[in-house]
Amino acid sequence: MSIDVFSGNKVEASVTLQPQRTAVLVVDMLNDFCKPGGAMVLPGYERLVGPQRAVIEAARDVGASVVFIVDTHRSGMRRDRELLKRAPHCVEGSWGARVIDELGSRHEDIFVTKRRYSAFFNTDLDLTLKDMEIDTVVIMGVVTNICVRSTVHDAFFHGYQVVVPEDCVAGTGPREQESSLYDIATHFGVVTDSLSVVAGLVSGGSIENKIAA
Repeated sequence: MSIDVFSGNKVEASVTLQPQRTAVLVVDMLNDFCKPGGAMVLPGYERLVGPQRAVIEAARDVGASVVFIVDTHRSGMRRDRELLKRAPHCVEGSWGARVIDELGSRHEDIFVTKRRYSAFFNTDLDLTLKDMEIDTVVIMGVVTNICVRSTVHDAFFHGYQVVVPEDCVAGTGPREQESSLYDIATHFGVVTDSLSVVAGLVSGGSIENKIAA
């Protein structure tokens, strides 16, 4: 995508992944969004699993933190704002609100429950990351143009360096995926791929934006 005149005024900067100061945020890779029989399935989640597993395993190998973001909605709420716009999903305690088995989540991983699109909104994610002295987040998951993008925005607003591997996120369609990644790369962070993130975690090399002017 060619960059527009307004976005062309960006200042480009690379990001270096220091394992002890980096957290991998896995957003909403849950049964209800991924698995047959789920309440709101995004087709094609399977293609994300390999790249995501590679990033997660590299993070564990070098001592970076892995945080699973779990969308969860309580029964009996009179007005859950998210459910005013989306069909019921990820009910607290249900199969649908569990992380998919393919990602191999572990007891020692961190799990953050959210009830709105952003993983930062009214959760303890920011406090948790600050307690771990994290300043850089690698964000991956679904859906690029909804929960991933909302989380990216808030991560930027909270002062974190943001890295999004494009093969680890999926939008509701090609237009939404391309537009969201364009905006993230030009206004909020660095868009790269899983191979670059793995290399950056292992070697400490800098990561450049793949989406350039």
